[in-house]
Amino acid sequence: MDSRGEREQTSMKSERAEEVTGAQAGEVRSGGASTVRTVSTETGGTVAYAEYGATDRTTDKATDATPVAFFHGTPGSHVLGELYDEAARRRGVRLLAVERPGYGDSTPRPERAPTDAGEYLRPVLDDAGVSRVGVVAFSGGASHALALGATCAELVTEIDIVSGATPPSLRAETPRMIRLLGTLAERTPRLLTGLLGVQTWLAERGPPSVVVGQYTDEGGEIPDEAAEIVRRDFVRALDARREGMVTESKQSVREWEFSLADIDRPVRLWHGKQDGNVPVEGARSLAERIPDADLTVFETDDHLSALLRSRSRILERHASDGEP
Repeated sequence: MDSRGEREQTSMKSERAEEVTGAQAGEVRSGGASTVRTVSTETGGTVAYAEYGATDRTTDKATDATPVAFFHGTPGSHVLGELYDEAARRRGVRLLAVERPGYGDSTPRPERAPTDAGEYLRPVLDDAGVSRVGVVAFSGGASHALALGATCAELVTEIDIVSGATPPSLRAETPRMIRLLGTLAERTPRLLTGLLGVQTWLAERGPPSVVVGQYTDEGGEIPDEAAEIVRRDFVRALDARREGMVTESKQSVREWEFSLADIDRPVRLWHGKQDGNVPVEGARSLAERIPDADLTVFETDDHLSALLRSRSRILERHASDGEP
């Protein structure tokens, strides 16, 4: 599987280079979201989401587009969905960018687990007027998206995971920063909350590189518009509250509470071979354990550039396979 994916990247190298460098200028557009909506959940809180792509931004009503739910990273917010906005619009994809509990405008739920993803996705789908969606998840959103495939497959048509985090048992070694965040979240959550507040203050006032440097070693090759979206996503995620980050930092050093063998939907994994946040070996191990999985490895990409590299192909697959 891996060698086939890597050969494919060599043969299509020129095409994908346009996406990363921004030569296709329409693939990134700022400010494309509809109004952020909040809906009630069964647990008594609220969950926020925004729409991108093929949606009627005047009335916020659905079009006859293919619905896809987008799960941001850790930390993250609906703002990251802007990276997909123009590409989704061109391909007739209606992207529902969900903010997990404790991020942005979504009510914190400190004890939630990835297996609770269905509890906050269902009310979003009800509000959007759709019954099933494709799912795209980035980085820390991977466990939540895959949990849907294992526990709420009736809500999902197919799943794409980009630069996806893996459970501890599939890592050769847990990166030092993840271990540090997990330790702080477990032992001194107030200290972690304060440190996140300082980092958010710096991100809000500093250049995009303050944030982008956490995801890539090649910040100079990330288009300015994309870098600015990543910066705003970080600020949106942590500006009002930090409980989501604390909760997911704890989860990052814990085993997932579902079996990969129970995932009952097709899964496509997209990963950069140069990813220093989540080494590609973990993605290979993940693909081996999911019943219906395919892995594509980008030879020269890292954590963030793989996200930019893969978006058009991912949306094309959902547009051709999905059900409006």
